[in-house]
Amino acid sequence: MLSLTACNLCPRLCGIDRRAARGCCGAGERARVALVSLHKWEEPCLIGADGKGAGTVFFSHCNLRCCYCQNHEISHGGKGETVTDERLAEIFLEQQERGAATLDLVTPTHYAVQILHALAIAKAMGFSLPVVYNTSGYERTETLEALAGHVAIYLPDLKYGDEKSARAYSRAADYFKVASRAICRMVEQVGAVAFSADGQLLRGVLVRHLVLPGHRHESMKLLDWLYHTFGDAVQIALMNQYTPLYKAGAHKEINRRLTTFEYESVVRHAQDLGITRCYVQEGRTADAKFVPVFDGRGVRKNK
Repeated sequence: MLSLTACNLCPRLCGIDRRAARGCCGAGERARVALVSLHKWEEPCLIGADGKGAGTVFFSHCNLRCCYCQNHEISHGGKGETVTDERLAEIFLEQQERGAATLDLVTPTHYAVQILHALAIAKAMGFSLPVVYNTSGYERTETLEALAGHVAIYLPDLKYGDEKSARAYSRAADYFKVASRAICRMVEQVGAVAFSADGQLLRGVLVRHLVLPGHRHESMKLLDWLYHTFGDAVQIALMNQYTPLYKAGAHKEINRRLTTFEYESVVRHAQDLGITRCYVQEGRTADAKFVPVFDGRGVRKNK
């Protein structure tokens, strides 16, 4: 059973009573939200055939400590506004009213209890959007079990295959062990990807991987694992948008942008493996201008 009184929502298992203190992720008893928006730059299968966008809800705080996090002001700094479960349910309904194609819950892990309660309230009031669980991949299978039947689409990152990278850049040496097990459970729970006639993802798992500078061989190993484990049962998104933000300068090997050669070599590896379900990025996407402005938009009622 998920608990906020002896917090067990994520693999950190800090055991904090979040009614009185904050967990190692920084979160307390109530959910904290930094931005509610219609996001048109998610993968094409998530934004709707009309292009209105995914209904993103950006949650504050995070259970990872990625040194290059582009959303560090909310994930590490905690910027955002505290909301009740009832207000969170209203936010979900408001995204539906705006015409969002999906409800895209961004960094939701540490608020799984509040989200489940809010979804129950919203569904009783007519909420029906497909729920996207947009996560770092650092998940407990027990938390995923509690989400069964509530999440249609899992959108996990698969960041690292090597313990050294995971420890240095996200302070989670066990990342691949945890994330690989979690992704397997996600696929078991929602099944192979299924698309509508107009190309929208109805259910399944879409795995994102951000290629890091100097780590293209690690990326290739992750693609090997994904393809040999799932074949075309999952959709993959290979991202070239790495930008050395926040504290990336403390690690000289990643304190630069990704080269075209590095990214294209990973894309070629995916093609050579026979992967057919894979989004790739074209053009210059590594720029701070693509980072959302976390101004609290949509969090307060009638704002």
